[in-house]
Amino acid sequence: MAEVVQQRIEDRIPELEQLERVGLFTKQEVKSIIKKATALEYKLHRLIVNKEDFIAFIQYEVNVLELIKKRRAHIHYQFKREEIEFPIIQRINGIFRRATKKWKDDVQLWLSRVAFCKKWATKGQISKVFSTMLAIHPDKPALWIMAAKSELEDRNSSESARHLFLRALRFHPDNRKVYQEYFRMELLHSEKLRKQKEELEIADMDLGEYEFSAEILGGKLAEVVYRNATEKIKEAEFVISLLKIAAVFDFTKELQDSILQDLQANFREDSLTWDFMAKRELEAPGAGQELHTAKGRASDVSRREERCCQIYEEGLRSLNTEPMWTCYVAFCLERLKRKTNVSELKEKRQERLLGVLQRAHDSSLLKENYYKNWLEILLSSGDSEAAATVAAAATQRYSQSVSAWRLSLQTLMLLGSGDMAGLFRSALTHVDPKESLPLWQLQIQWSVANQSAEETEAMFKRGLLSSVAAIAMEMKELYLDWSFSAGGYKKARKTFTSLQENRPLSKKFFTRMIEIEKEQVCVTTAVDDTGCSAESSLH
Repeated sequence: MAEVVQQRIEDRIPELEQLERVGLFTKQEVKSIIKKATALEYKLHRLIVNKEDFIAFIQYEVNVLELIKKRRAHIHYQFKREEIEFPIIQRINGIFRRATKKWKDDVQLWLSRVAFCKKWATKGQISKVFSTMLAIHPDKPALWIMAAKSELEDRNSSESARHLFLRALRFHPDNRKVYQEYFRMELLHSEKLRKQKEELEIADMDLGEYEFSAEILGGKLAEVVYRNATEKIKEAEFVISLLKIAAVFDFTKELQDSILQDLQANFREDSLTWDFMAKRELEAPGAGQELHTAKGRASDVSRREERCCQIYEEGLRSLNTEPMWTCYVAFCLERLKRKTNVSELKEKRQERLLGVLQRAHDSSLLKENYYKNWLEILLSSGDSEAAATVAAAATQRYSQSVSAWRLSLQTLMLLGSGDMAGLFRSALTHVDPKESLPLWQLQIQWSVANQSAEETEAMFKRGLLSSVAAIAMEMKELYLDWSFSAGGYKKARKTFTSLQENRPLSKKFFTRMIEIEKEQVCVTTAVDDTGCSAESSLH
């Protein structure tokens, strides 16, 4: 082992001599590098090696490279790179090769190697690293995409990128992300060729027999990818994602129209199709560009929103489902949240949203989380009666939901309306006892604020009888706290004595009593000190 390490250190001598000769490092620094490198080399040649040792070695060598780069910039010396940096880069690549060979499954190690190659090594080495990595990890689509992007961006080779995407699809024939990035790559390739053609035409260069293919320039390769992808993955969301990618490029109008036609023809029964078609009305070209006043722009926005709503209404006539109503409500809610200084537009948005929420509820197709938004709007506008009605309606629609009951009860507590005691009993009857702890906590909070001490204590005792351990423990802790705040130390002590042996037991219950005892000791000590001071003053 010592001979191998010694040989590797000797291999460094030419580059170290150059570093010292050109003034990038001092003699002392070179000695320090040799000492550190020797220690690191010995670690790599032990019988049992650790991955951390390889990483530490690589990091040290990279740090040396970074320092050389800074020193070069400082003294403005840019020569002898082949004799200084190149051997270090080769050595790091060798260490990476050994590490990735030993720990093949460590994807992060492979990605670190790729990152190093991109920064310090040649473009050819990046391709070799990706090739080796993909042979070991063909089951990871993200790595195929990364390799293809590297070929396109770092080596400017669309052909190699296309080849990698096709290989990726053999391993992952139904992967959405691979198809999306392949589609994007073909459009980027077409865009690059179009730019090249424009530049050559401007320069008036004679290309001889070479001609740019009109089909490739028009994105026909991307269209082929789209057709193959949609044959494999027949989902509206996927088709929409490809349409959005195509919309980024200004030469794809025909392709976009074709995709849009397929979307409308094949996915009319999907709410995402109607949602996408409706929102397209907001992005109509030229809309609002000629309007200069705030009121005029608001009027234009209002008209476009009306057109969106017309499409949603058309969708509901053929697809009256919860996802369709969810898209409609989400759109109206998002528009209401947008800031505007025009009160008429804001009022119209709110009125529209309230109407859609009511109709969705009447159809029993309103999702539970939107009741909260509905109540917030009604409460902020001061419509207490409507808020109370909606709160009750939410529990009728989702009678077994703890969150729906909690929202409803909190709203009614805030409004101070309804038979709260009866509502709490009804809530605890309908929901699963194992999930009812939030309702018990809310009931205690309401009782402490609105009922007599006797009624509150009776409620605590009912909670203690719960068959759910979490509820019984929580009631014991809350009961002890309430006893101390309502009746002082004696009441808390009595409550603790009566409950200390009753299961289930919790650490928090006992620690809280210890805190109360400590507080009582402090109070007693303070009183005694005051008494002593008074006696002293009398004497």
